This record gives sequence, structure tokens and C-alpha cells, in this order.
Amino acid sequence: MQSQDAEGYFPRSHSILRSVQEEKAVGLLYGQRALCIGAVKPLNFVGTLQHTRNPERPFRRLAHTGTMFETIFFGSREEADRVLQIVHRMHLGVNGTLPEDAGSRYPAGTPYSAFDPELMLWTVAVMMDSAECFYERLVRPLNAAEREALWQEYVYFGELFEMPRAIAPPTHREFRAWYQQQLAGDDLHLTAEARELGWGTAFDIPMPPGRAPAKRLHNLLMLNSLPVRVRELYGLRHSSTEATLAQAIFRSLRATRTFTPGTLARGSCVREFEMVAATELRRIQRGEPTPGIAR
Repeated sequence: MQSQDAEGYFPRSHSILRSVQEEKAVGLLYGQRALCIGAVKPLNFVGTLQHTRNPERPFRRLAHTGTMFETIFFGSREEADRVLQIVHRMHLGVNGTLPEDAGSRYPAGTPYSAFDPELMLWTVAVMMDSAECFYERLVRPLNAAEREALWQEYVYFGELFEMPRAIAPPTHREFRAWYQQQLAGDDLHLTAEARELGWGTAFDIPMPPGRAPAKRLHNLLMLNSLPVRVRELYGLRHSSTEATLAQAIFRSLRATRTFTPGTLARGSCVREFEMVAATELRRIQRGEPTPGIAR
């Protein structure tokens, strides 16, 4: 029998979060969608951007973040704790004030901090929403008990990063109501940088030559998955024909998921993360625009 430390914070034997995140269909898509949606909250976006070491390489950052999260989802407690300590040290330096106005609600000088409970909750919320979204569209629908368990484990995930549990909606149903209120709120605003980076992260993923059809499919599914308000903020059009096609593709992929070999359907996405980061670097070395930086 494995020790609790070896099993990690999300043991394979009973963690719904781990089961969801181990699906490659989730692991390869949820982070891009979460960043795209997360960028509509300017304090979260500007605070992160102001303290980013390599702003010219957004997909290197995404790959690094995805790898750290996988360590927490799938690794031992010792491995996860090392990552959590690194992130804590990084977050200590993420505080400051907005350098310029970011919508009517956030004038220049508004303070932000990586340890602001509401900002932490928003980060967890867009991750949870994106993981749930792609799991249900590409794997299978979750029942009410599974959705509840998934939300509770995501709150626990947030607590590992020092988010106070009291800030989180106590149930999945209340989380969904809160999340809809956030998406309807008057504080949503895309700065010029957020518009470029949020769009680039979701729709300009670097892929090796010859994968143009896969990229078009990726972008159609990503577009269809976004909440209407988010598409409106980015100025993204989504026709009824595209919506119908996307839903048909989602159904087809969900139906064929059962026949996909386990090693292709489940497991770590680190190899794919590194492929995207390496492709981004080659694009930069060739003098091509960096996704999300120049469009």
C-alpha cells in the first residue's frame, strides 16, 4: 500500500480532480481557456504580467505553469510541496498598483496582490470551469455528486496556494451562481495587452508545420467553449453554423474516446507542453511574431 505522501494530495484511488485532469483532452485545453477567460479581470492579468520574467514567451510560461500544476495534481506530496514553495516565493513579489486605468472600476493606482483572496478565487474558478467544460464535452457528463466533489477538490487545490476556504462558494451550485455573476459583472475589462495575450494563448498556439488542420479544429472547439460574454469582450464572432459544427465534433470525439488507447487518452501532458514551447522558440528565432505579442 502506498503511503499518503506517495499518493499525493489527489490520490488516484478516489480523487475526481485527478481523474478529470488526467484526461489529455482536458489537460491540453483547459489552461489556454482559463487564461483567456481569466484575462477579463484586469487586476489578475496586470498583476501577473507586471511580474513576468519572460513576457515575450507566453507559451513557455503556459508550459511551465502546466507542468507545475501537473506535479501538484499527480505527484507525491513531497514533489508537490517543492512546487508550492517555489510558487509561494514567486507570489511574495507579486504586488503593486495598476500603472494606468483598466476600465471604470480600476483606476491607475489600484493595488493588487497575488495573495488577494478574491483574485486567488478567480484563478481557481476559471481553472475549475475550464476543466469541467472540456471533461463534459470531450469525455462524459459528470453527475451532481461528481461536480460537487470536483469543486470541493478545486477549493482544496486553492488552499494549497494559501487561498482561504471561506472566500469560496461552499457548494458547486453556489459556485456556478457566483461564476455567472462574475461573468455578468461591470468590472470586466480587457486591457490592450490582455486582449492580445488572451486571444493569442487561446487561438494562436504554436504547432509544428503540417498541423494546420489540427489547429483549425483546436480553435473552433476553443471558440465554441467560451462563454458568450467573453467572446463579446474579445470581439469574437461565432456563427450558428460554426456552433452546430463544433457541437457535432464534440459529440464525435466523445463517442470515439472509448476506443482511444489509454496511453493516448490519459496521462501527463508535459511532453506536449514542451513541444509547444519549443515550437514557439523556433518561431521567435525565425523572426516570426510571438503569439499574443504581435498579431
